[in-house]
Amino acid sequence: MIDHEAERKEILRHYRKLLRHAKPFLKDNDAKIIKKAFNTSLEAHKDMRRKSGEPYILHPLAVAQIAVEEIGLGTTSIVAALLHDVVEDTDLEIADIERDFGPSVARIIEGLTKISGVFEYGTSQQAENFRKMLLTLSDDVRVILIKLADRLHNMRTLGSMARDKQLKIASETMYLYAPLAHRLGLYAIKSELEDLHLKYTDTETYKFISNKIRQTKAARNKFISDFIGPIEEELRRQGFTDFEVKGRPKSIYSILKKMKKQNVTFEEIYDLFAIRIILNVPYEQEKPVCWRVYSIVTDFYQPNPDRLRDWISTPKANGYEALHTTVMSKTGQWVEVQIRTKRMDDIAERGYAAHWKYKTGSTGPTESGLDNWINKVRDMLDVNNTNAIEFLDEFRTNLFVEEVFVFTPKGELIILPDRATALDLAFEIHTQIGYQSLGAKVNQKLVPLSYRLHNGDQVEILTSQKQKPTGEWLKFVTTSKARSKIKEFLREERKGKAEEGRQQVVDRLQLLSIEPSAANLNRLAAYFNASSLQDFFYRVAVNLIDLKEIKEYIFNPQSEKYRPASLLVGSNFDKEVEKIRGVNSQLLVIGGGTDKIDYELANCCNPIPGDDVFGFQTVDHGITIHRTTCPKAVELMSNYGHRIVKAKWTGQQELSFLAGITLKGTDRVGLVNDVTKIISNSLKVNMRSITIDSHDGVFEGRLMVFVNDTAQLEKLIQKLLKVNGVLSVDRFDS
Repeated sequence: MIDHEAERKEILRHYRKLLRHAKPFLKDNDAKIIKKAFNTSLEAHKDMRRKSGEPYILHPLAVAQIAVEEIGLGTTSIVAALLHDVVEDTDLEIADIERDFGPSVARIIEGLTKISGVFEYGTSQQAENFRKMLLTLSDDVRVILIKLADRLHNMRTLGSMARDKQLKIASETMYLYAPLAHRLGLYAIKSELEDLHLKYTDTETYKFISNKIRQTKAARNKFISDFIGPIEEELRRQGFTDFEVKGRPKSIYSILKKMKKQNVTFEEIYDLFAIRIILNVPYEQEKPVCWRVYSIVTDFYQPNPDRLRDWISTPKANGYEALHTTVMSKTGQWVEVQIRTKRMDDIAERGYAAHWKYKTGSTGPTESGLDNWINKVRDMLDVNNTNAIEFLDEFRTNLFVEEVFVFTPKGELIILPDRATALDLAFEIHTQIGYQSLGAKVNQKLVPLSYRLHNGDQVEILTSQKQKPTGEWLKFVTTSKARSKIKEFLREERKGKAEEGRQQVVDRLQLLSIEPSAANLNRLAAYFNASSLQDFFYRVAVNLIDLKEIKEYIFNPQSEKYRPASLLVGSNFDKEVEKIRGVNSQLLVIGGGTDKIDYELANCCNPIPGDDVFGFQTVDHGITIHRTTCPKAVELMSNYGHRIVKAKWTGQQELSFLAGITLKGTDRVGLVNDVTKIISNSLKVNMRSITIDSHDGVFEGRLMVFVNDTAQLEKLIQKLLKVNGVLSVDRFDS
């Protein structure tokens, strides 16, 4: 039985909390507008409930709360957050919102409302909605910030969703929203989104690391207070009064990433936490004060010279400023120390919203890297005419990258994504220079266009009127601007060629007295196995198809060489696609009596019974089964959520599956014999291959074995760990 009175009190409690946090910046009429938005949303969602059973209105309230408290947005955003689902879920239209709440709110909600409808083949509804939302980035960045707040609340309450929905939403989050939060400088939100993604896609690892962090908390706190004691004392002695020193553990996801990247255990990670020193000083004193504090820290602790990062002189593209150094503590542990001011800390925590707060003041930074980035996104959106999935890929590659700083011959600083090449720089300067690039001079030496730039390079681009882009260029450019401009050029060129080819085909058909009708042209494209008419014309133009091969019998049903439409390649393609669109997304049970369904196990992650898995509908190979932790999972679920099929194993034991194991340890005589004995004798497991490399008394081995399920694999790993000399045993994706 629902207790309506208790629910009403709960809703009011959330509403009052929201007003309490908003109060410091409310102007004359703001409270009235927020109340009106709250009542509109309450009325619109009155009969709706979330999957968890609670009243739907609690969701918009929570999103507005995140927007104010965690991102630092103002009244317009609160109103938009309260109304963000109204147009999608009820009869209210954008025009009604504009009439009642003004054009700004209406524009934000328009950007947040999903598109419905059918999309061209090769894209997906998710990708189209992402694209629509990103297109609004250039109008009003608040659309993205509210969407991030919405996504964060959905992730925090993901527990009540069905398993396949959890995987799809968590993967989308990792694919697009976490990188977006990173790029907009919202580090706290980015870290939480990554951790929540891990919690739902690889629950065991998440629990393992969070338990380890909990267990080491007391020891860590003692270490932190011992470490910062002398620094605090010295800061006070030197006249610093308004400062804060705190330690914080790294996020679960970033710890896992380090463990994987450095191939070490939890215990071996040296910088599990960072120490932050935050100083409250006027803007014009920031730089000298931060360096003074750096000098105090390094008086007590020896710094690692390779780990000094000065993001005060050249801030990151998302506006992040700080001084980072890694120092050796008295107990022999490396510790990362971050030195920043109150303003920098605000920007690091609140990202874009805080950045605006400081921009409006008369003193302080004006144009920042973040503005430049948003301007770059605008350029990218202007030239974008690719399909939505391709566009998203382009957009993502520009979200997570570090930067490289280079100079023009005149000494002008240009910031590009890490791994950028001389050709990327050419397009950054001007599209026309990009198109006509021949090579470059870096620090006075001649280099090819594929040369990868390094910090501090001085680069001059060499051009020629006769030069033009080729498909090869796409293999080494990294920036979206360069990629989209090259693709645009090649597309136009291909279009021109296809037009020539079309004319040649029409002339040939007229010569054979055959009408160049759409049906006849399509028959030709299918006959020559072309993916589209344009592809067919292009292949004719570049002589990949000989015009003389176009003969009368292709169109003459009486000829013995004639092939019916059903046998032509390409003619069944659309039916295949339809089959996939109408896929039955009920549970697919793998193993046992499921031979009726055509499925295969993915080579990228070698799933075995007991693994958490999902099915993915492919165009030509039926369903492929992947592990939820597969390297490709995030991208598949983000872009093609409609093709995901829930899957789980039956309890059958008679089948064997291939799994890979790596072993590491100290070498000794007879080790290989002990390892193979365990595999074949004690556990009766078949081995497909074994390679062991030994170097300076240390060995590393890779085994491919056939097992029934994860339980048998785990048993094998535990037994191998007991072999004398073996230090670590891990499963790997092939």
